[in-house]
Parts: sequence; structure tokens; C-alpha cells
Amino acid sequence: MRVRGYVKKGKNKYYSVWSTCAEIIAWNSKWKFAGYSKIHTDAATLYFSTASKLKQKTVCVNAGHGTKGGESVKTFCHPDKSAKVTGGSTAQGAVKATSINGGTTLSDGTPEAKATLKLAMVVKKKLLKAGYNVLMVRESEDSQIDNIGRTVYANNNADYHIALHYDSSSANKGAFYISVPNNKSYRNMYPVSKNWKKHNKLGQNLIWGMKNAGVKIYGNGAMAIDLTQTSYSTIASVDLEVGDKRSDHSGKALNKIANGIVKGMNK
Repeated sequence: MRVRGYVKKGKNKYYSVWSTCAEIIAWNSKWKFAGYSKIHTDAATLYFSTASKLKQKTVCVNAGHGTKGGESVKTFCHPDKSAKVTGGSTAQGAVKATSINGGTTLSDGTPEAKATLKLAMVVKKKLLKAGYNVLMVRESEDSQIDNIGRTVYANNNADYHIALHYDSSSANKGAFYISVPNNKSYRNMYPVSKNWKKHNKLGQNLIWGMKNAGVKIYGNGAMAIDLTQTSYSTIASVDLEVGDKRSDHSGKALNKIANGIVKGMNK
């Protein structure tokens, strides 16, 4: 699908141009792990880069949260229905978790979902310019796709999955990624067993890129948590906490984060 739009050039002149090519991707119930998702009525959009040098890779940019009603629905934490091995937003030992929660509220009153969406749109633009195709699973205030659904969309239409979040702490502690816990049973569980090294490598690269772009990093840049996202991911996948409730989320700060993400992808 291609869409014609208008670009303003000069004071009163507008020129008709073709937008970046894009494809609307509908949910496919035959995809692996699709049956574990409870909310997936919305489609995803795949944008194709028109850069002069293409990377031939697709990055799923997942603006964390933003699914109305998601907190009232439960899904299995793991595809084998085993219990979580760490705590987090869902307690250790739980078998089911909220399908997708509403997120935190930043110190200035901005909902996390609004901040992650704003960042995701900046990241999308910069990745396309850098030659990556971009799969977007949320581009509005409400996307009816839960965490497993977003992961399944990414698994089947992208090479990398980056979920953007802000941590619920209030220390302005910096950015970090959620690494795969060093737990034998968890790392032996499919699909974690086949992909956990790729998850951690992607996270390390993104933190490296962000650090080099001048983004504040928390500790060594990693925090091990058993996440639904990585539990169902069959591609390199990471939850990237770009800051916390007190972090700067101005346009300048978002550009710095996005530049770091591109640097990390290019590493």
C-alpha cells in the first residue's frame, strides 16, 4: 500500500509526494504462539525504507503499553505454562500475568504509554532513514494488541524486536535493558533456549549505542527479569528501559535515545 500526501516547501507551496511504502499486516491465527494471545484485533504496519543503502533487516519498534482493557485479561507467562523464575511486574512463581498493563506515570504527569509512543515515532523515522524496515505494532493511543500478540507479530514479520519502556523508579537512574535471567530451567525452555544469547547481545549493543550517543546508563546497563516478551520471542528481542519516571523525555532527549538505538543496531 502506498499513500500520497503533501509536503510544504516554502511559505505557500505544497508538493504532492508518495510516502514511504507500507504494508498493513493482519493477525494470523496460524502463527506459532498465536493461540496464547488474548488481544490481537488490531493490525501492525510494516514500513519499507527508501534509503539509498538498505540494511535488508526489519526492526519491530514496540511502544510499550497503550492497550485499553489489557489489565483485565490474563495470559500465560511462559509457552510451556511453567511459573515465572523472577519477580517484576508479575510476582515470581506466577503462571499467568496481565496480558498488558497500563504502565507507570512519569513525574510530570505524562502517562508512560504516551511517552513511549512519542519515542517510538522518532525511532521509526531514524531507523527508516538508516536503511532498516520498521514494523510498528502501536502508532496510536490505543492498540488492541497484547504483549504476546506484539511478540508474535514481531516473530513473524521482523528480525529484531525492541520494546520501549520507562522504569517505575523515580531516581533518574538511566537506561538499561532487561537481560535473560541466568536460570537453568528458564534458559532451557523453548524458545528461550534458542534465542537468549541473541536477546542479550541485542540489549548490549543498544546500551553501547545509547551510551555513545550520550544517554545516561544505569549500572552495567542490564537487569535480569523473566519477561513474557522474551519468553515467547523467536527472534532477537529486548525490553529497553530508556529511563524512569524522572528522566527527561523532551524532544531533544528522545532524539538522543533514538540516535543511540540506531548506533546500537549498526554495531
